Amino acid sequence: MAACAARRVLAVGSRWWSRSLTGARWPRPLCAAAGTGAFSPAATTTTRRHLSSRNRPEGKVLETVGVFEVPKQNGKYETGQLFLHSVFGYRGVVLFPWQARLYDRDVASAAPEKAENPAGHGSKEVKGKTHTYYQVLIDARDCPHISQRSQTEAVTFLANHDDSRALYAIPGLDYVSHEDILPYTSTDQVPIQHELFERFLLYDQTKAPPFVARETLRAWQEKNHPWLELSDVHRETTENIRVTVIPFYMGMREAQNSHVYWWRYCIRLENLDSDVVQLRERHWRIFSLSGTLETVRGRGVVGREPVLSKEQPAFQYSSHVSLQASSGHMWGTFRFERPDGSHFDVRIPPFSLESNKDEKTPPSGLHW
Repeated sequence: MAACAARRVLAVGSRWWSRSLTGARWPRPLCAAAGTGAFSPAATTTTRRHLSSRNRPEGKVLETVGVFEVPKQNGKYETGQLFLHSVFGYRGVVLFPWQARLYDRDVASAAPEKAENPAGHGSKEVKGKTHTYYQVLIDARDCPHISQRSQTEAVTFLANHDDSRALYAIPGLDYVSHEDILPYTSTDQVPIQHELFERFLLYDQTKAPPFVARETLRAWQEKNHPWLELSDVHRETTENIRVTVIPFYMGMREAQNSHVYWWRYCIRLENLDSDVVQLRERHWRIFSLSGTLETVRGRGVVGREPVLSKEQPAFQYSSHVSLQASSGHMWGTFRFERPDGSHFDVRIPPFSLESNKDEKTPPSGLHW
């Protein structure tokens, strides 16, 4: 019961913070229900009463773990910045920023509709705009409380041997959009519990933020740049369900005298409305440069049929795809069900599967 309540607190609190922190006085205490990973901003007596009755597990005591800072409207957060995820509610620390191209079909310029083609481009001409994302570490104490809302292994690699289907993952890594960052400060010299925190970051009280990159972090980023780099982000909203897709090229493996190219893709589903909906089916279409068009249907995603509600508005997961060609496209729909039993389809924005021109060597520096 405590774990379930903590997850609920994370989701309710995060959505509530996004509204309540706008225009608030700063600094502002960041509190946690000890041992649960549940957070809330404490500010006024009214706020505390609200949180006590609605947003924290029964019998838990809120303890201050840091102080919120003013979120940045412009610029970017630096390596070592502590933050709270505004949607999933976990504590994290910024490792480094990426400049991505965001293709947002919700704000695409009006263009004549086109018939669907094998490349998956349907009705809109979309131009990418620069947007900041961050590679971050997730606090291990919070992973159990977000496991039903978001996978905590967002970075996977091809294993360094002949089995082309073998993958391994680095737990507790995520990619976070700039607007999802709620920055805070802490006097704790090790505020984030993750096996890589002290290997990557060094406490320096003369700096702001007081955590600076060690040489191991710089070397790790440089050596593994091709697998970590986030370049394109695709987003589209259908009936208040927003789908965001981030594809990553993972490399090529030889299998049975042919080349197999691998990609991973991270998908976030977010309910922008207050109505409860549940994901029931997925329908993918995968086009390969070799000329093949594959259709994939199935129940749910990654073995789940997540419910998106006002209390738990988002779900995030990662998956993988392989082609026997160096490029292709994917697009499709998710079928959702309303409480009355009716269904509707949500578009998955088409995205490219592009391989890097230069051959990759296996990732290094991942085993310590």
